[in-house]
Order: sequence, then C-alpha cells, then structure tokens
Amino acid sequence: MSDVVVNRAAVKGDAGHGISFREAFLVWTRIALLSFGGPAGQIAVMHRILVEDKNWISESRFLHALNYCMLLPGPEAQQLATYVGWLLHRTAGGIMAGGLFIVPGIIAIMGLSYIYAAFGNVGFVAALFFGLKAAVLAIVIQAVVRVGKRALRNPVMIGLAAVAFVAIFFFNIPFPIIIITAGMIGFAGARLGRPEFAAVVHAAGNRTEAAVDSMLGDQLPEHARPTVARALKVSVIWLLLWLTPVAILLAMFGQANVFSQIAIFFSKMAMVTFGGAYAVLAYVAQQAVEHYHWVQPREMLDGLGMAETTPGPLIMVLQFVGFMAAYRDPGTLSPMMAGTLGGLLATWVTFIPCFLWIFLGAPFIEVMRGNKALAGALSAITAAVVGVILNLSIWFALHTLFRQTFPVRSFGLSLDAPIPASIDLVALALAVAAATAVFRFNVGMLTVLAASCCAGLLLRAAGAI
Repeated sequence: MSDVVVNRAAVKGDAGHGISFREAFLVWTRIALLSFGGPAGQIAVMHRILVEDKNWISESRFLHALNYCMLLPGPEAQQLATYVGWLLHRTAGGIMAGGLFIVPGIIAIMGLSYIYAAFGNVGFVAALFFGLKAAVLAIVIQAVVRVGKRALRNPVMIGLAAVAFVAIFFFNIPFPIIIITAGMIGFAGARLGRPEFAAVVHAAGNRTEAAVDSMLGDQLPEHARPTVARALKVSVIWLLLWLTPVAILLAMFGQANVFSQIAIFFSKMAMVTFGGAYAVLAYVAQQAVEHYHWVQPREMLDGLGMAETTPGPLIMVLQFVGFMAAYRDPGTLSPMMAGTLGGLLATWVTFIPCFLWIFLGAPFIEVMRGNKALAGALSAITAAVVGVILNLSIWFALHTLFRQTFPVRSFGLSLDAPIPASIDLVALALAVAAATAVFRFNVGMLTVLAASCCAGLLLRAAGAI
C-alpha cells in the first residue's frame, strides 16, 4: 500500500509532501523576482516565504542548509535556493529553483548592458529602483532580527556573532577564516558537552510540521542518501557542463581570444568567491580594469549599480563585465552579438559550479544532521553568520542612505565610513517609512515593496531625486 502512495506522489510531482512542481515553480519565480538587496536581502526573502509564509521548510533545516551554502564559493543565496529546491523535488527541483533565481537578473543585466553600450548610461534604472532599495533595507533588518532571535539563544552565541561582526566589518578579516574558526569553536564545545552548543529543535508551536521535515523525517529519502556512485555521476555531469565550453574555446581560439579569457577568468572566480560577491568584487574590478582592460573604473561601478538595483545575486555584475569585454573585442561578430555571447558565457561558467557544489555535497550534509559535534559546529557557524549578515546589512544601508563613503585604513581598521553630509534624506525617509510599516504595522512584504517602488517613481517625477 505504501508503494502505491509513493507512486501516486511521484505522478503528482510532489515527492510525498503535497507540493506540486507547478506550485513550486510559481513560488520560486516569486522569490526570484523579489531577490533584491544582495545576499542579506535575498536570504530574508527566502526565509520569509519558505519558512514563515509557506512552511515548506523548518527554521532548523533552513539554517542547516544556509550554513553549508555559506561555506561554499559562489552566491550563497542562489545555492540556498538550489538546496531547498533539491530537497523538495530532487535534482529537477534544484535546477528549477537555482535557475529561476538568476533568470530575472540575466534578463535585466543583459537588457541594461545593451542600453549602456548604446547610450552610455542607465540612470533611469537607478531612479526606478530608488524606492525599492529603501524597502529592501527594512526587510533585511527584519531578517537579521528574526534569525538572530532564533540563532543567538545564549551569551556564547551572542558573543560569537558580535566577534564575527567586528572581525569582518572593522578589520576585513577574510570570510572563510571567520566561518572556519566559528565551526572549530562549536565542534570543540559540542565534543566537550557544553550545553551552549547543543542543537536546538525549533518548535513549530501551533503550526503543522514543515513540508520538507514531514517528508524526510528521521529516514532520508532515496535522493538524499549519499553514495559514491551518485557522487561520481554528479561530478562527471556537472564538470562536463562547466568545463566543456571552456575546453572548446581554448581549442578553437587559443588563450589570447577574449572569449577564452572570459571562460578561464570567471571559471577561476567560481572556485574562489568565498563570502559571495562582496568578497570578490574588488579583485574582479582590479583584474577587469587593470589587467584585461575590459572596463573602466567608472563602468565597473555602473555595473555594480545595475546588479544592486535588479533582481538576482550581486555577482551578476560579472555578466556585465563579460558583455563589455566581448563588445569591445568582437572579432568577426557584431559588437552586440559578441557582447551577448560574452555575458552569457561569463554567467554560465560562474553559476554551473554552484549546482555542482549543491548536488554533490547536499546529500552528505543531510545525512550528518544528527551528528552532535557537527551540530555544535553548525550552531556556532549560524551565530557567526548572523554577524556576517549584519555586516552585509550595514554595508547595504550605507550605500542606500549615503551618497558617499570614505575608506578608513589605520590602526588595523579597514572599513568604509559614511560622509555625514552626503546623507540622502529622501532615501532615509522612505527607509523609515518602510521599516515602520514592517515592524509596527506588520504590513506584508509585497505591499511594502510595491508602495516603496511607487513612491520612488513619484519622487522622480516630482524632481525630488
């Protein structure tokens, strides 16, 4: 009888949890269209929709998946979407969730790249999303508060979050060092039996059990069980998808060709972008501007502005860089066609590895959920991640509310401080209004985003921005 139930579930495409593939497609599309504000904002949106609104995944599983994604190179929010999609609907679900997460950004950045190459500016886009950024700031802060309340359950965890924040915000300590150190502390604390590092099961209260947890329970389903054969199969498939285009370009055109350079350079970036876009953009900017001469410094900033004000990961700025590189060295192609291919190539070699990391590693991460020492390590990492998200939130706030910042590099400090006189009072007023709506009146996320976007357009029409 149980086999019949499983087969019927498979036909429906809900994997036994009642969530159809079509319903998941619509929800992942919604998340993708709302994925503004960098990793902090994107994680906030996913947490709000998947954990709180839909109850598809429990708080503990969400944080467990997030911890793993934070350890990986590449955009953690896109990888988190892939992970949850994989849990719900296996490989097809992971491809759908992770792919949809970047589709709006691909389309938006490509369209803006056309306009930028043809006319030299996209100022109207900044005006269009002015209000939206203020609303996203409020949602980001809400995410820090909510995740912090659950993760920072004792003074030790609060201390870890505080140290992580100070290390990355004031001293620019590399992200991997912070996460690895926190994990080692948590692992040691759990092995010593310290109660501060014990795993906590987040009660659902009056809510029913989350869909993923109801499906998985204590027994892992077939697709979440790690095997050597499956790991080898996944590795071969995704490595071929990633590296075959690179090999073909090198064989056809050699290393001096712009397309070969794009393929090689951004493939390297896919393996070292720990900590997300913020951690690697400085290096990318330096190489793209000074070594390859693909873009000018002002153009790099313009590209970052596009990525900040459109849906999708901030690392989508790499598509703009790839577009401009090929646009300026088109060979026998038309500049726009070369730019299109260059941008898509940069995107391909940047994001295909993200699917490899998830489909290869997620089964092993799932099977280790019951390990107490690992749970202690991940609990400590969760606390550190709260500090990192707070850092990203403040970074986003500084660049939303202030027009100018200046670098502080003395006595070991390494941070960007705001210039008080450059404060954008209109952006501040919109952010305060959005925060009031979210925290005081509990207004829905979509309503706040829509109202803020309309406010930005009205202010633009009135000449206030």
